[in-house]
Amino acid sequence: MSDGRLPVRRRWIGWTVGILLSLLVVAVGWVAIRGIGAVNDLQQVAKGATQLKASIASGDLEGAQPVARSIARNAASAHELTSDPVWHAFGIVPWLGPNFRAVSEIAEVADAVSTDALTPLLEVAGDFDLASLGFAGGTIDLAPFAEIAEPLGTADTALSAAQLQVKRIDADATLPPLADAIGQMRSAVTEAATAVGSLHGAAVLLPTMLGGEGPRNYVLAMQNNAELRSSGGIIGSIALLHAEGGRITLQTQASTRDFPGLDVSLPLSESTIALFEDRPGRYLQNVTNIPDFTEAGETIAARWQGRFGGTVDGVIAVDAVVAKHLMEATGDLAFGPFTATSENVTDILLSEIYAVVPDPVVQDQIFAQAAGALFGAALSGAEPKALIGALAEAAGEGRIRIWSAHEDEEALLASSALGGTIPEDGADATYVGVLMNDTTGAKMDYYTRAAITTAIGTCQGTPTTQVRVSWTNTAPADAATSLPAYVTGDGFYGVPPGTVRTLIAIYGPEGATPAHVDRDGEEEGVQTAMLGDRSVVQHEVSLAPGESTTITIEFQGTGAGERFTEVLHTPLIEAPDTTREPLRCAS
Repeated sequence: MSDGRLPVRRRWIGWTVGILLSLLVVAVGWVAIRGIGAVNDLQQVAKGATQLKASIASGDLEGAQPVARSIARNAASAHELTSDPVWHAFGIVPWLGPNFRAVSEIAEVADAVSTDALTPLLEVAGDFDLASLGFAGGTIDLAPFAEIAEPLGTADTALSAAQLQVKRIDADATLPPLADAIGQMRSAVTEAATAVGSLHGAAVLLPTMLGGEGPRNYVLAMQNNAELRSSGGIIGSIALLHAEGGRITLQTQASTRDFPGLDVSLPLSESTIALFEDRPGRYLQNVTNIPDFTEAGETIAARWQGRFGGTVDGVIAVDAVVAKHLMEATGDLAFGPFTATSENVTDILLSEIYAVVPDPVVQDQIFAQAAGALFGAALSGAEPKALIGALAEAAGEGRIRIWSAHEDEEALLASSALGGTIPEDGADATYVGVLMNDTTGAKMDYYTRAAITTAIGTCQGTPTTQVRVSWTNTAPADAATSLPAYVTGDGFYGVPPGTVRTLIAIYGPEGATPAHVDRDGEEEGVQTAMLGDRSVVQHEVSLAPGESTTITIEFQGTGAGERFTEVLHTPLIEAPDTTREPLRCAS
């Protein structure tokens, strides 16, 4: 006869299930409470970051200090709330796990940035006016830079590490609101890392590069994006700058007409010759075809010395869009028949001048006037804080490239965005690139637009990085007759007026090889080359007004797939729409 009690084994199972359910309820409650607290802390960090940016921009460093302390407290709290074992356990739960891991990583990044970057930055700001960089009366005071180099280096290291960490977060696996927050964090950290990296580089390099230890001479090459080259555009005008004791002066101006083609090419790398034959070594206008500015800068310096002699300590290349950024600091300028503003200067320099001034010789004179006026206004009339901001923004878009003839300086430049080199792939991210080079022989790239899409994953079981480039000619249908002959080329190089002919070179991750190549779904003949350990595939594309084409390349093998993919590209007049999408194998 039963006494109504469950067998011991069944009672044990019931107790165990009950205890586990209780623990699960407690755990869910635990992470929910801590999650609410962490989200609140991170919201306060975001709010504080906005306030801090405004305080620093207005020069209110005293007001920035308490805001920075509040950011540090909230970031540390969020990190603590999302780093305990229970939270990490939820990080391995399917579907929900990526969201828990993402919140934890965002909190960790915020804590590291506030502790290791923000604190030393504000200490520097208290002793040195970062907004002006010691710039006054057209001269930069070089003395304080030695004092700020070390703390800026500490902040630079912290922000670079944070930038890599935030790139590793798998935003695609998180809920949309969290994915948006991750995107905002990436943008903010990248912006800060670029700005601080530039300041650190300036602190290390400016004392010597601006003549603190003796006079320096630099060739300034101005590129025209209406006729594209790998690093921005064809060299349209060129000048020599002199730097001594922190003061910069414009010494000599010239045009490409002063540099006739050479019968024998200057030395070029195998990759440059494979893609562009020996033209970059013979014609100054084509030197910026060269993808690596370490090689291009040295070649430009050699051309200047071959024509004018003297010593060249370095080369600075800027594109026409830099003028737009600088004029946001300088205000309006007049040159030739034009009055330019920051809103219309790009259109004037890259389009209107050819319609208003048909004579190429006069065009060159007006370009020289524009460069001289802008240079003078920037050094003598611009508000230093705005000028530094304009230069930082242009550098962040890849529109400023610098090469130094001094090995120690070039080593630092080559490792930065200003050096114009292709970075090495790392454990956290890999690089792919798109280079556009005009072969129309005219100024039709004012009308071109690009879109670049990347995707990573596996195709047929092999790690794959896919790069898709769309290229469009937006010129009017009647471009052949409505645009100046100097803009269309008038068929001089065998290209019908109004048509754009472009070399589009796409390179992949280090060690990967192209497994699939098509243009608009069809295979066609291509050029191939190597940039170091990177495979390059180059198409020659001709587009009539209104036409568009899409090139798709899949790189497979070592280096492909899995890692976050960064896209480097030729600076265009309008930045290309660059997106990441789920991988849809084309092969």
